[in-house]
Amino acid sequence: MKFKHICMTIAALCLSASASADMAGAKLAIVYDAGGKFDKSFNQSAAEGVARFTKETGVKVFEAQANYDTQAEQVLRALARKKLKLIVSIGFSQTQPVQKIAAEYPNVHFVIIDGNAQGKNVNSVLFKEQEGSYLVGVAAAIASKTKTISFVGGMDIPLIRAFACGYAQGAKAINPKVQLLQNMVGTTSAAWNDPAKGGELARAQFDRGSDVVFAVAGGSGMGALQMAKEKGKLAIGVDSNQNYLYPGTMLTSMVKRVDNAAYDAFMKANNGQFTSGITYLGLKEGGVDWVLDKDNRMVVTPEIEKRVLAARADIIADKIKVVDYRAAGSCPQ
Repeated sequence: MKFKHICMTIAALCLSASASADMAGAKLAIVYDAGGKFDKSFNQSAAEGVARFTKETGVKVFEAQANYDTQAEQVLRALARKKLKLIVSIGFSQTQPVQKIAAEYPNVHFVIIDGNAQGKNVNSVLFKEQEGSYLVGVAAAIASKTKTISFVGGMDIPLIRAFACGYAQGAKAINPKVQLLQNMVGTTSAAWNDPAKGGELARAQFDRGSDVVFAVAGGSGMGALQMAKEKGKLAIGVDSNQNYLYPGTMLTSMVKRVDNAAYDAFMKANNGQFTSGITYLGLKEGGVDWVLDKDNRMVVTPEIEKRVLAARADIIADKIKVVDYRAAGSCPQ
């Protein structure tokens, strides 16, 4: 019942018979964060990378979820005790737990995606979210009829501010007079799982004149995307390609190729390879991008496509340098 469910959720921690059986033969593991494997966003992208790896190699990856920070530490320790080759942790919230457990188990390799943890047996994979956000900012500024666009963030942290800052830079490059409305869902991890609040914030922004919203809020962002559909406004998805959710009102999605990061980590481990330190993934490295497909083609005009592709090429060629809020400590006005 409830206790059994908790045991299975946190995998090896409870050492239930079912969890032990599931781990039989597994030397690789992934730990999703509170958003869950099927969040249609960040975690789901990682899960797609796992599925691709397993399909190509036939190698099993044990999957677990940590619903809060202290649980992440317990899950990671339980998995590390199994002497796995590699444990991949999804989300910045697992940064400190990874750093702590990696120090306790120096013979186990760890990859933290979207966080920066220290350790000789740790690889931290970070994205240049500001670059992809710049592109969707360009698209938003051109698509907006009111010249007011908006941003709904999840947890108010520097990472999410980096998205907002890149979005603002792209929009202002098109029209310096574009107005940007910004709101965050909250300041705790609960901010990722409140679609009602995400929808309310988007509604308020639409009432203030916004006609394009960029939702970077995990599960909470689903509410903003739905509100855009209800109000006949445009929305921009994040992390995974979310264009399919509401064709016709999804302007585009700013994708972070978490799937590629997870896939590459497991493939290297399967080949006996591991490199510690920090790996940065931007447009040039294929780590972030915008999406143009059958689900948003009807709302992406030739002008939008041309200007976004031009900006994309200029960023890759270092002709446009997008400021990273986390490094600068502020966003250009």
